[in-house]
Amino acid sequence: MNKAVAITGMGIISAIGNDTGENYRSLILGKHGISSPEILKTIHRDLPVGEIKISNETLAQDLNLPKNHSFTRAALLGAFAVSEAITQSKLKIDGGTGFISGTSVGGMDATETYFKEFTEGKAENSRFIRAQHPGFTTEIIAEHFGITGFVSTISTACSSGANAIMLGARMIKAGKLKRVIVGGTDCLTKFTLNGFNSLMILSDEHCKPFDENRNGLNLGEGAAYLVLEAEEELNVKPVLGRISGYGNANDAFHQTASSENGEGAFLAMQKAMKTAGISSEKIDYINAHGTATKNNDSAEAKALKRIFFKNSPDFSSTKAFTGHTLAAAGALEAVYSLLSIQHQEVFANLNFSDPMDSSGFIPVTQLKAKPIDHVLSNSFGFGGNCTSLIFSKNGE
Repeated sequence: MNKAVAITGMGIISAIGNDTGENYRSLILGKHGISSPEILKTIHRDLPVGEIKISNETLAQDLNLPKNHSFTRAALLGAFAVSEAITQSKLKIDGGTGFISGTSVGGMDATETYFKEFTEGKAENSRFIRAQHPGFTTEIIAEHFGITGFVSTISTACSSGANAIMLGARMIKAGKLKRVIVGGTDCLTKFTLNGFNSLMILSDEHCKPFDENRNGLNLGEGAAYLVLEAEEELNVKPVLGRISGYGNANDAFHQTASSENGEGAFLAMQKAMKTAGISSEKIDYINAHGTATKNNDSAEAKALKRIFFKNSPDFSSTKAFTGHTLAAAGALEAVYSLLSIQHQEVFANLNFSDPMDSSGFIPVTQLKAKPIDHVLSNSFGFGGNCTSLIFSKNGE
């Protein structure tokens, strides 16, 4: 196995908890965070979402921001999660610290709110207009924590957070950075809720990943970040786990759909195991992308069958807990993968009852204790952007 990259801190905020501990408790208790939208002002009250029931004002107060700050909701959630990761890692930020963040929505929640005012020449909230660019969210979080080294934004749809983690790991392995904070953040917006609804892939019920009767996803919001460090920088610092493998591929099939045989997903998983230097038999648990759409779950199951044949390891999707948090999904599920390794548990795939006819695969539906050394985490996005990460208990 190749030398792994150490993870020394993690932070998360989602619909099932405001920190790592709360998220873990919800996962083991099977407590989902799917509800009707309240913070997001939308006419679509019938569409369940994974919404964080904390106002922007409260988040800003918790972060001690000035009243005239330019933090949009995605930036607020991101800074909240980064703060926990830094605290857990006891990270001392210096010029050698990088920050790589994934987002697709960026500050769209603010621009869709204030755009009309802006076009009418009202300048009161015009500072938020520049937040439309995804990079603004990253830059303002980095500035808040005094990160002045390498700062970059990844925006590859729903694999953004996973790709940010992969890039950070690669830069540490290449000796470009000694330590880097990586992850992703996205918030609920009218644009994304309306957009996914127009694609007819939102469910008006709680989503059912990998179920034959699945009928669409629930959107969610959240943020999660990991602190990655080079081995030689650790001294006696505790290690939560390691990134041992990663792979990225594009099936170049359709703008919003996966190829029927899951080519991109297959290639991403294959590359991740090659990078880690392990065989498919070593994977103990798969945190699947599992959005509960007809296309995604079918394609992912076919890709799993191509990799593992009939001997798929235990797998589940945690999106029935949080909703699909878009660019943040891979980062949230990285935290869940690490929690799985720490506690030697597979988290349940909620709302499952009937196996898919096309695969017959059955996810884990109850919390399951078992030895876990390696977790494969999948993140697949629009445009065919497919990424797989492997988290390991031991580095060698």
